[in-house]
Amino acid sequence: MKTGCLVVLIASVCSVCHAADLPRSTPEAQGVSSPAVLSFVEAIDQVDATNSFMLVRHGHVVAEGWWTPYRAAARHSLYSLSKSFTSTAVGLAIAEGKLSLDDEVLKFFPEDAPAEPDKNLKAMRVSDLLRMSTGQQTEPARRADEPWTKTFLNHPVPLKPGTHFLYNTSATYMQSAIVQKVTGQTVLDYLRPRLFEPLGIDGPTWEMSPQGISTGGYGLSIRTEDIAKFGQLYLRKGRWQDKQLVPAGWVEAATARQTSNGSNPASDWDQGYGYQFWRSRNGAYRGDGAFGQFCIVLSEQDAVVAITSGVKDMQGILNLVWDKLLPALKPSALAADDGAAQKLAQRLKALAVRTPESISERAEIAGRSYVFPANDLKLETLSLERDAADGHETLVTRVDGVEQRIACGRGKWQEGQVAWGSILRQPAAAAGGWANEAFTAKICFYETPFIVTLQLRFAGNELTLNSETNVGFGRTKQPELVGKSQ
Repeated sequence: MKTGCLVVLIASVCSVCHAADLPRSTPEAQGVSSPAVLSFVEAIDQVDATNSFMLVRHGHVVAEGWWTPYRAAARHSLYSLSKSFTSTAVGLAIAEGKLSLDDEVLKFFPEDAPAEPDKNLKAMRVSDLLRMSTGQQTEPARRADEPWTKTFLNHPVPLKPGTHFLYNTSATYMQSAIVQKVTGQTVLDYLRPRLFEPLGIDGPTWEMSPQGISTGGYGLSIRTEDIAKFGQLYLRKGRWQDKQLVPAGWVEAATARQTSNGSNPASDWDQGYGYQFWRSRNGAYRGDGAFGQFCIVLSEQDAVVAITSGVKDMQGILNLVWDKLLPALKPSALAADDGAAQKLAQRLKALAVRTPESISERAEIAGRSYVFPANDLKLETLSLERDAADGHETLVTRVDGVEQRIACGRGKWQEGQVAWGSILRQPAAAAGGWANEAFTAKICFYETPFIVTLQLRFAGNELTLNSETNVGFGRTKQPELVGKSQ
């Protein structure tokens, strides 16, 4: 590659860099095939549910992309990928002598213990929480009307701790509560000077329980690059630049197979579990969260893959990593390939969540207001306004007495603040279009995996509304609503 082209490419890739972020490089300079990475990107783009992707090789970012309206500067909900950060807090607290793996869980919360704890509960240790081997056969609830620690300790423990794997988010919450008990700080605050600040992770947020404790098993939001930094820290055995942030022994133990969780060789969820890290196929390990939030560490290849997404098939995403991306990682530097690197960079820059097609319109609908009977969405009225200047539509809704305007770009994403259903008001982008006598709007909550699709069909004085979210823990499709014009 010519020197001038190399400078232009790296400058383009670094346009979203922060001062404390990872260095950038062309793929071939780090032994990565640009055509192979491009094949991966094209394959994962077909899923139409990826939010971001970053590949780090030999400590350098060699490929990165965000599907507009997702962007590099935005934090993203990690869901259970948060567990790996909570585990790190436990490891640091152990290193500081504040607790040990063998501490009994009951000793930290005597006030929440049952009057006569059984032998299995008495035997449960911090290591059992970390390994998801608490001896419980079902996950304890987390309700607003009782301290979560009390609910956990009063939940049946029919099996001997350490003998049975059960993925248990409440067990991770207990780790967070223990760290707060012994340090006097939430996991978020405890990790700030020890992990987040040294890594240059700015403005992390973490959801809290009603008792003011970081939720631990979920709730952390950081940037995609921050996920990659965390993976790079673990890849380097806890060392960042010239400082050992996390003890190497903890990194090795946390990412090793601490318990068996299955035997299917084709499943990345059957390869064993560490201390809040999953073992993976191909000698890798990872932290992961619901709907496809991944921090994948490939130690043998000296690489880290960070992915955020909103998918139902998480195994499908990992299959693409193994089938398409893993072969791109070569043992030594490759000859410069100007054309391939530029093509990859251009493809990554052009990534976008698909907007609704627009092939027709119904101008007579503009401004007409429709009233809905009582419903779960608490939607009272809806009207559709058309902007004469650029042709985009604005959904005007009244939900539970509050009016909001959702500007829907035509073939592009329009920024705003939106609330819908159980999704609280937050940054979002919307796009819409007319096709087959229906108006379709997509609302992308780009700090989360969630994208809501609304379909509005008009007939006479009636509006039929269908609302569906791409992913969710329960029902994703709302009951059909029918409103009548005033």
